[in-house]
Amino acid sequence: RLLVFRFDRMAMSGPLFIDVTWHPAGDPGSEKETSSMMIASSALNYCGLETMLHLTCCKLSKSDITRYLTKAKELGIRNILALRGDLPADEESWRPSEDGCRYAVDLVRYIRQEFGNDFVIGVAGYPNGHPEAESYEEDLRHLKEKVDAGGQFIITQLFFKAETFIQFEKDCRAIGITVPIIPGIMPIQSYDSLRHIVKLSKLDVPRDLVEKIEPLKDNDEAIRDFGVHMAVNMIKKLFDAKVAPGVHFYTLNREVATLEILKQLDLYSKADVSKRTFPWKMAANFKRCAEDVRPIFWAQRPKSYIYRTQHWDEFPNGRWGSSQSPAFGDLKDYYLFYLKSKSPKDELLAMWGSDIRSEKEVWNVFARYVGGETNETGITVTRLPWNDEALAPETNLLRDQLVRFNKNGILTINSQPAVNAAPSTDPIVGWGKPGGYVFQKAYLEFFACPQIVEQLLEILEDYCPRVNFHITDKTGATNLTNAAKHRANAVTWGVFPGTEIIQPTVVDPDSFQVWKDEAFALWYEGWGSLYPANSPSRNLLNEIRDTYLLVNLVDNDFVSNSCLWEILEKTLSRVNSKAAVTESAKALNGY
Repeated sequence: RLLVFRFDRMAMSGPLFIDVTWHPAGDPGSEKETSSMMIASSALNYCGLETMLHLTCCKLSKSDITRYLTKAKELGIRNILALRGDLPADEESWRPSEDGCRYAVDLVRYIRQEFGNDFVIGVAGYPNGHPEAESYEEDLRHLKEKVDAGGQFIITQLFFKAETFIQFEKDCRAIGITVPIIPGIMPIQSYDSLRHIVKLSKLDVPRDLVEKIEPLKDNDEAIRDFGVHMAVNMIKKLFDAKVAPGVHFYTLNREVATLEILKQLDLYSKADVSKRTFPWKMAANFKRCAEDVRPIFWAQRPKSYIYRTQHWDEFPNGRWGSSQSPAFGDLKDYYLFYLKSKSPKDELLAMWGSDIRSEKEVWNVFARYVGGETNETGITVTRLPWNDEALAPETNLLRDQLVRFNKNGILTINSQPAVNAAPSTDPIVGWGKPGGYVFQKAYLEFFACPQIVEQLLEILEDYCPRVNFHITDKTGATNLTNAAKHRANAVTWGVFPGTEIIQPTVVDPDSFQVWKDEAFALWYEGWGSLYPANSPSRNLLNEIRDTYLLVNLVDNDFVSNSCLWEILEKTLSRVNSKAAVTESAKALNGY
């Protein structure tokens, strides 16, 4: 799980792709969460990262290769780095199986033969020459053979001087290699990791580099700073020489040094909201490329939605349609792994409180989150179980109202303002192609106690059919709505030049009944479980989970000012009035 969250952090820098190494000793093609195949699938499907899976062939039969590539294809993986891999310890007597591939070029040919153009194939290049090659020139000829067999780009082994790659690129072009050649850069992050990598790659470290690193070997921070400085200078030289279309970083699962290098090179670019294809984050899986509609309920939890729908035969395109359609599959299953927060327990308790004794304390946590405020100990509340990321920019448009209502027990977990023909390039609510206009109906989703919901239902009678509502409890025994059964309500849509209207976000009654299971489960899985069993804090959160109701409201009039805040104001006013009457009655009766 931590690796997936690390992918999320690295995704913020906007990489063209990431790759996942193949570990033969770790059952790499299995369905274990830690296998190479599943890690690559998670990066692709849940983190939205274009992903390349390494595949080594020296210990595999062709039937193994076919099985693994078929599975990769089913998972949506379409990029393979074809490698021979490290030979067994007794390499002198080693021979590939009769039904195997001896060299990487054999693997490339086999992939092309069996799978045609289903995969984009990368191959490895060695700027210093492969350590097993008889000569540098012979190694270049083998590289060209891999390209001629179907390799579409080259990623190089690490090197320590820019001049090494510059000469390598020149030599490749001289013998007719025309595909992109991407330099492999490994930031030096510690003395031990450098020694380990050099041993594995059988590279010689230049004497002048050893002399610079030796005095720093016991100071990891100093070595890391040196590694960043060295990588930045090397990459600048490659770019100045115009020989590198980009760079490939060997991160060793540690992103700090790489992100610092990108920032110093001015290559770090956070996602621009106005350049979004849809209001929600798309998956990189090619099977979902036609998907353009999702229920709004998972807006803050896209990984969970992708997990739920990973086995669908097709995805809604153009319209959500009937959620009863068997082609759309079943939304019911969800995986507890994706109910857990990416943050450490201590960090969450520092934000939400190590000892919660009252409902109002819970309400204040919600209010601080939407308001970006600190708690009593000076810690800013930056996430909730239902919102594990920073608030969407458009939420700031509603901040004052959200803070007020959360402080009064209307605990919001999803919201969007009404938008009427905002440019698709708007920096806050924009999405889709330039030159278009986007629209939204005001939407609000929240938990509230039965007393608030009782008054809300009475107020809503005066606002139908302008406002659609759906109210449910944890068990589903309470299921109140004025929306049409099995019919979706588009709450976000866009109009763009030369294309049909796109409606990427809907409120669907059937999907809401599925979502409520996840929403209520998060009270315990994401929050209550942080506290000891039978503690006052856990008992309180469990009681809220069991007694509160989940509500969604849609204001269908997107042209006028939203009436949702007016409805909630009236609701709270009635609740407070009834509470005051109750207190007065108690006083009169001598309580």
